[in-house]
Amino acid sequence: MKKKVLIVGGVAGGASSACRLRRLDEEAEIIMFERGADISFANCGLPYYVGGVIEQRKKLLVQTPKAMRSRFNIDVRTMSEVSKIFPAEKRVVIKNLLNDTSYEENYDYLVLSPGAQPALHDIPGINKGNVFVVRNVPDSDAIKQYIEINKPSAAAVVGAGYIGLEMAEMLKESGLKVTIVEAAEQIMGALDPDMAAIVQEYIQKHGIDIILSDKVVAMEGSDQVENIQLESGKSVSAQIVIMGAGVKPEVWLAKEAGLAIGTTGGILVDDYLQTSDPHIYAAGDAIQIKDFVTGDDSLVPLAGPANRQGWIVANNICGRKIKYTGSQGTSIVKIMDMVAGGTGQNEKQLKRKNIEYLVCHAHPFSHATYYPGSTQMTIKLLFTPKEGEILGAQVAGYSNVDKTIDVLATAIRADMTVYDLLELELAYAPPFSSAKSPPNMVGYVAANILDNSIDSVRWEEVMDLVEGGAFLIDTRMPNEVEKGSVPGAYNIPVDNLRERLDEIPEDKEICVFCQVGLRSYIANRILKQNGFKTRNISGGYKLYQSLKNCQVIN
Repeated sequence: MKKKVLIVGGVAGGASSACRLRRLDEEAEIIMFERGADISFANCGLPYYVGGVIEQRKKLLVQTPKAMRSRFNIDVRTMSEVSKIFPAEKRVVIKNLLNDTSYEENYDYLVLSPGAQPALHDIPGINKGNVFVVRNVPDSDAIKQYIEINKPSAAAVVGAGYIGLEMAEMLKESGLKVTIVEAAEQIMGALDPDMAAIVQEYIQKHGIDIILSDKVVAMEGSDQVENIQLESGKSVSAQIVIMGAGVKPEVWLAKEAGLAIGTTGGILVDDYLQTSDPHIYAAGDAIQIKDFVTGDDSLVPLAGPANRQGWIVANNICGRKIKYTGSQGTSIVKIMDMVAGGTGQNEKQLKRKNIEYLVCHAHPFSHATYYPGSTQMTIKLLFTPKEGEILGAQVAGYSNVDKTIDVLATAIRADMTVYDLLELELAYAPPFSSAKSPPNMVGYVAANILDNSIDSVRWEEVMDLVEGGAFLIDTRMPNEVEKGSVPGAYNIPVDNLRERLDEIPEDKEICVFCQVGLRSYIANRILKQNGFKTRNISGGYKLYQSLKNCQVIN
């Protein structure tokens, strides 16, 4: 029997569902409604279009209504908003936004993929003409046009998530003075504070101002914003404001139709992405899904999961029952030359859920150091204390960061342990990696902790230990120490350690660090086998500097 499928939303989840439906069922009647003028556009590329990195607007349009009609025989109706659903009657009302008329369509199956909307607050002045969001191509057009015509000299970006940081970079590259205002205590909420500090330090060194733990309370000016007033009393001058303070699922249509909404605020779906109505499915940023690592309810507004969900919805409508196994939230961002991202759970999430975990840091190089162009990255790995199951990972650096995150994301998806990371046989040649790849290296560090080869300690704990009588050793070379060290640290280079053991108190706990952790690990093994109670400081002096500069530690 010929089925009729209506799809609400023409971007990632909706477009993916529509195309997969046609590939599975040549006879189905498929109608896709999109309230904007464009479908299947690259919303992740919008900041780069604003900044001129993507020069041609058409490059953002992955698919057009005409092309989709031609190739997939899909009835694509843009500037059309589904305004009402009558589930009992399998009927929807559509508003034509071009002529303000409405009409109805019935369906056998309905797919909801309305996406997410900017999380805007009721701030006085937020509706002024130079305050923008970055949700679709027309938003980007408006920002580009405003900059070209008005030539603002200063910009404020409200929110330090991925879109906010990308927009800050693009505005800075366009010649504007940029200030980021973030209500939280750190930038990049997907990362933990220690990893976010590495990115923050880099951004600030490159001329972008960052204000943390402060909220926008008013946007002052006549027709245009001229100054932003903050809760602290500070004022930020700006002739253009970008609102990048996150998103929330757009669920009003589903809610009005009586569909169940989950505890996170997203549309509630089952393992097959079916809503509380058996003839209505949902996909994309608007739905509540399961976290792959913990099984908890979650919102993951990312393009990769949305595309996968749309594909699964189409399969299920066509009788190919496929479960959606959840998302681990793998993400990445580039800010100038730095790259950062993560996968799985972060430390903040694990603490909230009372999940026991261990932490380690590693600072491997992107490829063999003797081959030109090698750069250092920082990896943070979170894993269970007994089995070493990988719970999450975060990486910050300059090159090969994406490759490292992808390997660790695959390891999580495959339920691998830190010991499995040691066994990974990854491609190696000097221009591409090292004989021990970055995932191998962080696996070795984690395995050393689990095997009790070393006892690890965090910088956030070290100062309390020192105040309680612990002895702090810096195992770097004297010329390195001259450039900066930790107050109170006693310098014994690792190569001289064996001959200077008599300088180390035997009745105190010893905390050891070097630049990145390798030399201090060797020092720990020497000290431990000589009867000292010793702990290796995770992340080394490199991490200490970032934490100190960003006031994560005092």
